[in-house]
Amino acid sequence: MAKIPKIILLFFIAVLLGCGGKEEKKSESFSYEKKEVQKETPKKAETVPASKRIDLTNKGLGPITSVTLASDIDQSLASQGEEVFKKMCTACHRPDKKFIGPAPLGIHDRRTPEWIMNMILNPDEMVQKDPLAKELLMEFNGSPMANQNLTEEEARAVLEYFRTLK
Repeated sequence: MAKIPKIILLFFIAVLLGCGGKEEKKSESFSYEKKEVQKETPKKAETVPASKRIDLTNKGLGPITSVTLASDIDQSLASQGEEVFKKMCTACHRPDKKFIGPAPLGIHDRRTPEWIMNMILNPDEMVQKDPLAKELLMEFNGSPMANQNLTEEEARAVLEYFRTLK
């Protein structure tokens, strides 16, 4: 009968060791497979479209080398410019949104007055030689700006009209 207490004792020890408490055992396994290493793909530099890019140093190519703008808008000249714009430019441009060509809204914040007037007066040479005008041409699906053969006075009036756009 001495064997039964020993067997019971061994049984209880086995049960106690088998339970081991409530801690979950982590299974560690070994594998010959290579772990997948995630490579960081270099992020592309965010490029600003030419129509949104600010360049206040480029004066463009053409007859205009210097323009002085008064601090106050010349309303009479701006009205003339609005008439010219409506007559000659609205086939491709809308004052406040992208159309066939870019919107002139805020153009004075992004371009020099000389560049704007040279683009109006000399669009053919500008899209051939001016880097920014080339980029605009590509951004607007290769649609070149038509030369409307405006005079410098008309172009200056349009420039003044652009100052009124808010």
